[in-house]
Amino acid sequence: MIYFDLILGFLKVGCFAFGGAYGAIPLIRDVVLNYGWLTDEELTYMIGVSESTPGPIMVNLATYVGSTQAGLPGGILATLAVVLPSFLIILLITAILGTVIRHPYVQAVLRGLKPCIIGIILATGLYMTAGHCFVGQALDVRAAGMTLGLAGGMAVSKKCFGRKLSPIAMIVISAAAGVFAYG
Repeated sequence: MIYFDLILGFLKVGCFAFGGAYGAIPLIRDVVLNYGWLTDEELTYMIGVSESTPGPIMVNLATYVGSTQAGLPGGILATLAVVLPSFLIILLITAILGTVIRHPYVQAVLRGLKPCIIGIILATGLYMTAGHCFVGQALDVRAAGMTLGLAGGMAVSKKCFGRKLSPIAMIVISAAAGVFAYG
């Protein structure tokens, strides 16, 4: 039964995850919390680990959840389930892309999806930030300080050097700050 649940749960994520990994986080959260595979806190930690390791976040999370719930077969099935819809959609798109992409309705759908995806990513970021800066009703000063420090570092980098810090640099700085603050 767990294999069926893993396949069904991660097929949902794979079918309806638009906008990349950050757009998929609310779907992943919904699936893993509804099935009881991870707590909200464990999921947040795994998102951080998945962001820091090579590979797409959805694939890393699916592999982790599948393997913790049903061993190696579960990890393989969950990974295949999350990847299969995208694979099939890409095959379909490449087959018909040249003729359909210029169609006004297709362009309208693509233009309509952009603000939705931006909103989903922004809401996820705010939810995760608020969830870690506020523990219950109390402000976690270390987490809030790191968040403000990272945002300030981005602003200073943009102002002084004319470009933002690279995502890799942000991950390394965030990891070092986390070890220093909570280590």
